[in-house]
Amino acid sequence: MTGPDRCFNLAFPGATDLTFPQLADVMTGTLLNNVGDPWQGGYGSNHTKSVEIAVLRWLGELFGAGDDVWGYVTGGASEGTLHAVDEAFTAHRDLVVYASAAAHYSVAKAARLVRAPLVQVGVDPDGRMLLDELRQHLAAHRPRAVLVVATVGTTEREAVDDVAGIAALCDDLGITRRRIHVDAALAGIPLALLPAADRPAFDFRAGATSLVVSGHKFLSTLTPCAVLLYPRRPDGQDRQPISYTGTADTTITGSRSGHTPLLLSAALFQHGLDGHRRRAEQSRRLAEYTLEGLHRIGWPAQRLPQAFTVTLNQPLPLPRPWVLGGDRTGRIICMPGVERAWIDELLADLTTQLCGRVHIPVSRGSFPRGDSRR
Repeated sequence: MTGPDRCFNLAFPGATDLTFPQLADVMTGTLLNNVGDPWQGGYGSNHTKSVEIAVLRWLGELFGAGDDVWGYVTGGASEGTLHAVDEAFTAHRDLVVYASAAAHYSVAKAARLVRAPLVQVGVDPDGRMLLDELRQHLAAHRPRAVLVVATVGTTEREAVDDVAGIAALCDDLGITRRRIHVDAALAGIPLALLPAADRPAFDFRAGATSLVVSGHKFLSTLTPCAVLLYPRRPDGQDRQPISYTGTADTTITGSRSGHTPLLLSAALFQHGLDGHRRRAEQSRRLAEYTLEGLHRIGWPAQRLPQAFTVTLNQPLPLPRPWVLGGDRTGRIICMPGVERAWIDELLADLTTQLCGRVHIPVSRGSFPRGDSRR
């Protein structure tokens, strides 16, 4: 979806406010392959592994990983979750994977690929994993090894699982053979930028053993990618270089984009913590504006604290092709790049449906651009 039509795409998160024209030549004219382990350059020279490591260290500091951070830039958060599941299964062949009913669909796929059983844990009305139910499941499967996939920003409502509570629960049950992977694809960076008093405990300081965040969701890389982080290199990794590449096979895909670390680096280092904190706050203000507007016209809607996501009753087909999700619950995700004028137009179309009035919409090409009143 390009040009004016992008205003209709509100149900799926992807920031579009940052662009990187300074990278245009290298993005379209240079082959860059970050094959294998980021900390091993390998035989080839057409890579950006030093940039990739800088990105990992920047995010590692944000999430409390420490100086021994390890990870890599993946093709998406699903790949990061697959790596975490595979790492846990490699370490413990009797592994059981636990995830909430609101977890991303890729968790089930990752468990299936490594042939590990998956236990689905119920959620509260907001979509958070129920720790009492998790306790029952963990007790029922003792003494098998544990991987809990905690979701920080569910696809439905942007709910945040209690990672610190999951770690405390494992401690209470005496579970030492465990992993806690945090799928923080959407909400990880925005939540980590909150003041300490408002920030949920979900990162390595809370007990996570791996964590993944998307690049295209909040950092506006405009192409799918993610960053997988471990507080240290996983035990048991084979660091022996492959004879063909000169680098260890520690990633899922082998050949990886050398361009996405450049986009991630540009987003992180050019805008810094304060710049991204402002972007997150603008999105939250727009989400609050959206919620208030829906309530004002009498349309049922909800929003969790600190979320970019507003959920609403799914409307009947509207006169213009608004993308609000494909199920009974609609979503408006106020990512950086979504403009207040677009929300106003959607509210007008919803008002038309509620009241049966005729709404003459603004033409697609005439939405105000760059509205700063978010």
